[in-house]
Amino acid sequence: MIALGADHGGLQLKEAIKKYLESENIECKDFGTFDETSVDYAPIAAKVAHCVANGEAESGILCCGTGIGMSIAANKVKGIRASVCSDAYCTEMTRRHNNANILCMGGRVIDEAKAVEFAKIFLQTEFEGGRHQRRLDEIAAIERGEL
Repeated sequence: MIALGADHGGLQLKEAIKKYLESENIECKDFGTFDETSVDYAPIAAKVAHCVANGEAESGILCCGTGIGMSIAANKVKGIRASVCSDAYCTEMTRRHNNANILCMGGRVIDEAKAVEFAKIFLQTEFEGGRHQRRLDEIAAIERGEL
């Protein structure tokens, strides 16, 4: 299951991604927002991040105006590696090398077609492990206050 969330600035991207996921029979849970009324992004990011962190969802996708606010908020949840991506290469590498579990994108940065393309890449790309796992272990040590 994929957890989805957006504020008003990312609503159109989220809706395009949701339509794609449903067309591929990929289960998703939509944490909102559901219209273009201005809404704060942090509570939505928190809901998606907790859903991913507690294992209810395999991964998450968050959208706001730039993706930056959503990523900052989501990364406050222990175990979350949320990454803002605005090109295909970074989207692939955030999975291969960083094992990101939440993709963040901006509705004022990319269009709906790119958002769907990046969602596909994110969901289909595997983590390489190896030397990259050591680096993730170091990030976890930072979370624990050990580094």
